[in-house]
Amino acid sequence: MTVGQSAGWRAAGQDAGSGRRQRRRGGRPGFGPDGPDPDAALTGDADANADAEPDPASVARAIVLRQLTSSAKSRLQLARKLAERNIPEDLAEAVLDRFQEVRLIDDAEFADMWVRSRSQSRKLAKGALRRELADKGIDADTAAAALEQLSDADEEVSARLLVERKLRAGTDLSDRAEQDKITRRLASMLARKGYQPSQAFRIVGEVLDAHAETQTDAPDALPDL
Repeated sequence: MTVGQSAGWRAAGQDAGSGRRQRRRGGRPGFGPDGPDPDAALTGDADANADAEPDPASVARAIVLRQLTSSAKSRLQLARKLAERNIPEDLAEAVLDRFQEVRLIDDAEFADMWVRSRSQSRKLAKGALRRELADKGIDADTAAAALEQLSDADEEVSARLLVERKLRAGTDLSDRAEQDKITRRLASMLARKGYQPSQAFRIVGEVLDAHAETQTDAPDALPDL
């Protein structure tokens, strides 16, 4: 966690705790600052019930804090979560603005992290990553900046490793029909991960050709003696 984020957590925590401190200052039901107060006594139960009602702003802050504690989230993801919990839109926007002000919400940082993680763990290409970022509310310029960390060479290496891993050991490519079937299956897999069709078929073809050459170059089995 960065220094800015640490300060942000403290600021958000202070905001969340302010409502609780204000309620504690209310004193005992039925007592005023100078002792017993009949009017306060009559309204004591109502005041206690009012105090028991959760403050919507505190509820919203608690929801956002829990979401960010579990994993990084974009602003849109958090807004959707608040809407699911029936937090009024204007209140949700105010809470999210405060979290963004203290940099606990940072869509640019989120986008950078998302690209690094998904490109490494899922071998996703820029096309798929761009769609995922858009679904999470990341604007086009922010997404483009995050995707710059993924070069064309990186994509190529990831695609080849993925095809080689999916190519079953001992696959016989001598049958042309079977080779075409395998090519379509592997190219479709790359397309689902965001690779362009032409790029996918080229990479699959090159990997299969290399695989076929190794099969051709392999020494024949020794005859039984």
